[in-house]
Amino acid sequence: MSLLSTAALLEEQILDSPQAVVELMAKELSQYDREVFCILNMKNNGQVINMNLVSVGTINASLVIPREVFKSSILANASAIIGLHNHPSGNVKPSKEDMIVTRKLQKCGQLLGIELLDHIIVGGTNGKMLSFREEKMLNMTGRMDWER
Repeated sequence: MSLLSTAALLEEQILDSPQAVVELMAKELSQYDREVFCILNMKNNGQVINMNLVSVGTINASLVIPREVFKSSILANASAIIGLHNHPSGNVKPSKEDMIVTRKLQKCGQLLGIELLDHIIVGGTNGKMLSFREEKMLNMTGRMDWER
């Protein structure tokens, strides 16, 4: 488990939009030439606790196992997570596998009481991004916005 909890991430910044998440994480994700999947573990007020690099994959795939995703969330006593992964190709269109993983994470999070706030795909270094929440690709049962 690779946790990143540097001062840059923990400057008591409250993340209130997918754009704020990408602003925070774009540099971290753009340094990889292959797909990586990470999560931000969040406090109840939307503050980042830490970042967990869950999986480093290949140029077009990353293995995401819910048990590994939520391990750091439970240990960090997180109330919510935001999933992020990159598409080194720059194309932010979600794959079928991206959709399946997102549904699994949402279901597991509901069982654990750890809400999946969003899953964001970042397009390599081109600045493009796709928010599952903004695109209404998450089954939302609670809040419809980012406010906590």
